[in-house]
Parts: sequence; structure tokens; C-alpha cells
Amino acid sequence: MSSLHLSPTACARAGALLASAAVLCSVGAPRPAAAAAPAAAPSAHATSAVLDLEGKGRTPVIHGGDSAYDTASIVKVDILAALLLRAQDAKRQLTAEERGHAKPMIERSDNAAANALWREIGQASGLAAANKRLGLTSTKGGPGAKWGLTRTTASDQIRLLRNVFDTGGKALNAQSRNYLRSLMGKVVPEQSWGVSAIGADGAPRALKNGWLQRNTSGLWDVNSVGQVTVKGHRYLVAVLSNGSANMSDGISLVERTARQAMA
Repeated sequence: MSSLHLSPTACARAGALLASAAVLCSVGAPRPAAAAAPAAAPSAHATSAVLDLEGKGRTPVIHGGDSAYDTASIVKVDILAALLLRAQDAKRQLTAEERGHAKPMIERSDNAAANALWREIGQASGLAAANKRLGLTSTKGGPGAKWGLTRTTASDQIRLLRNVFDTGGKALNAQSRNYLRSLMGKVVPEQSWGVSAIGADGAPRALKNGWLQRNTSGLWDVNSVGQVTVKGHRYLVAVLSNGSANMSDGISLVERTARQAMA
């Protein structure tokens, strides 16, 4: 696949995230020994899913084949949803310590905070139990401490987003939904790429992105999920991708795929 190019603004965002990507590779995926180019030409692939919350249907439109991808940091939304379910079951609020991890995990994609909450929910088994209640059917938690290697599909990400943004969701209560929405609406500017490329500047949006470089190939997984508002309609959008030669190409692919999904 030919190389994709970012605007200067997007390039700056990508550069600001490279240091975070190195940390993620160490905790959410194996860290590459070297950034050597793959032997074969990269073949990037992306899948998108879109659901119009103001529309009559409740089935997302899928483009690109609904296969499984590594989540990277988008799993942090799922981790927090699992934590909130545990708190609901215990009829309690999140503790100050839990909130101290949840806020940076979503807003800044802090990996140390994700490590702590991944352990608290019981890692992959705890995520699986929560996802059964959330209606996810094709998401499998990463092995051991490697939450970034959780596998998911675009349609499952829409199911998760519906629990957060659709008032018809039954697993998370209103307080939990509002808390997650609030954090996803405050993602730091340098991480506000991806599905936020849809719609006019200043339109309401809430998102979570993920990115990691695989040590087996040197190629990048880049993902973006969230809610955007276009012409008065609220849309849930999930774009998952893999196989990009670098992070900049991955961001460009995700944003182009998101725009095409809304065309």
C-alpha cells in the first residue's frame, strides 16, 4: 500500500505520541528490539463501524470486514467500564485511588494507571466477565499483564460505545456512563486525532485512541473509537487498523477511513 501523509498538525501530534508508544510497547505489547523495516512491503488494513444514534436502526454499518485487531490503548475504555461495573455491584462510588488512575488512563492514556486498574479488575478474566454483561462477543483480553494485546472487532467496539453513549444501555448506570463520557471528552489535544477528524471543528466529540508497534514485524496498530456529532446527529464510530509502516501513516489511514465511513 502506498504511503499516506499527514498534515503538519497531525505530524506534530504523531511526534508527540512516539514516547508514549514506546512505553505502551513495554506494558501492552512486546517492545521491539529495533525499528528495522519489515522485509516485505507493508500492507495496511483498516475496518470501520458506524452507528447513527439518531437513526432508526441499531445495527452498525461495517466497512472492511469485521475481523479482530489488537486494541492497544482503546481497551482502556473497556477496563474502566469493567471497574465501574464492579463498583456498581458493590453499591459504592469509585475510590479516590481508582479515580486517580481512571482520569489519566483515559485523558492522557497513562499506561501505569492502566496497569493498576487491569490488575484490579482481574486482568483478562475480569474483562471477559464484564464484557459478557456489556454484550461484547468477540473481544479477548490480552495475556497476563499485556492488556494492549487484547483482541477486538469494530462491531464489538460499537457495542461497548453504546453502553457509554446510548441511553438504552442497561449494564452501566447513568452515573457510570456520565463519568466515562466526561473523561473521553477531555482527551489531551495531542491525542485528539482519529475519529475526531469527522465533522466540523468545535463539534462535540469524545474519543479514545490506541497505538503500538509490533516487535514481530515493526508495523503499527493504530485505532480510534468514540462519539462525534455531524449535522445534529450523534454517531458512534470505531476504526481499527494494522500494518502501517509508521505511526503517522497509521493516523492518516484511520482518519481517512473514518471520513470515508461517513461519506
